[in-house]
Amino acid sequence: MNEVLINKTTAYFQNIFGSSPEKVVLSPGRINIIGEHIDYNDGYVLPAAIDKIICFAFRKNNTNSSKMIAIDLEDEFEINLSETPQLDEKVWTNYLRGIINQLKINDFEFEGFDCVFSSNIPVGSGLSSSAALECGFLFGINELFNLNIKPIDIALMGQKSEHWVGINCGIMDQFSSVMGVENKVIKIDCRTLEFEYHEADFSDYSLILFDSNVKHSLFTSAYNKRREECETGLAIIKNHFPEVNSYRDCTETQVLSLRDKMSDDVFKRSHFVVNEINRVIKACEALDQGDIKGLGQLMFETHEGLSSEYEVSCAELDFLVNTLKTEESVVGSRLMGGGFGGCTINLIQKGHEDEIKKKLTQLYMDAFGIELKIYDVKIGNGTSLYTQN
Repeated sequence: MNEVLINKTTAYFQNIFGSSPEKVVLSPGRINIIGEHIDYNDGYVLPAAIDKIICFAFRKNNTNSSKMIAIDLEDEFEINLSETPQLDEKVWTNYLRGIINQLKINDFEFEGFDCVFSSNIPVGSGLSSSAALECGFLFGINELFNLNIKPIDIALMGQKSEHWVGINCGIMDQFSSVMGVENKVIKIDCRTLEFEYHEADFSDYSLILFDSNVKHSLFTSAYNKRREECETGLAIIKNHFPEVNSYRDCTETQVLSLRDKMSDDVFKRSHFVVNEINRVIKACEALDQGDIKGLGQLMFETHEGLSSEYEVSCAELDFLVNTLKTEESVVGSRLMGGGFGGCTINLIQKGHEDEIKKKLTQLYMDAFGIELKIYDVKIGNGTSLYTQN
């Protein structure tokens, strides 16, 4: 599938610019196995790069301007590199303008180039196509002009570029896009950016995403409110337990002891966060022991917490997870990402995928009149140069 995308992108470049690209870059989307809504609560996350990618083709053009073409959008723009980048009403271009802005702020020297890109990451499905766009674009410029930017700094500059666009994201998306390794998940410490890899041997299971095909408008306001509620909860905990600096240092017992000091919502959010941080630690232990059923059970628990305590689920996502919970061949399922729509991530025993897909698609259509989108994913490598074999 990716070979088709690579051939399409390079052929398009050749056709438009009359020469082959100098560099071809593959930049993946990501999934998060467990650890939801805790990147901004100083917790741990457990993401992985996947085999859905954006393919970029680059070539120097010996001028002081750059032309970028988005094949899938049938759109393009040109930028004068001697000027300071400004935000534009064409939103997709801002992620690339943000990267050029980062390079200029950090005094990197580079010249004009042409770039063409195309993607098979489903947009709007919570697989972080924007992080793949930022990091792949920066990776390509880094390679083209030998800028010697370290991988971790590519991720950080990608994150800053997204902040410039106006999205206050954590580091997880860019980090996993750049640092991913095939068949491994990355445990990232969101407080220190320390990270470690854990084997993800899903050989007997398939990773399948069921896209609810809905996005409820609650997301932005609810997301900001959850962050405030977590901060309020942490302040109350610190007040009673001065040794606690963040939710990481806090026990479930401590939160339970303060139930009458917190509003109902603040208690539920705090309780979820402390338990979710612990679930990530347990998930790593389960993976290290090859206990995929144990990992799946933790995923079910995360969904329950996201639905009843963090309250970022919705009827459609709950329906998908609760339906799959009754299937013996499904060992784990939960909503993935911010919530209020988007995808569930699911671990399904090999050999049962088709029957589950067919059954769930029909039940979902009967319940909501909405078509279910389905993505099969595998854990793949992070952003890399493509070299023909």
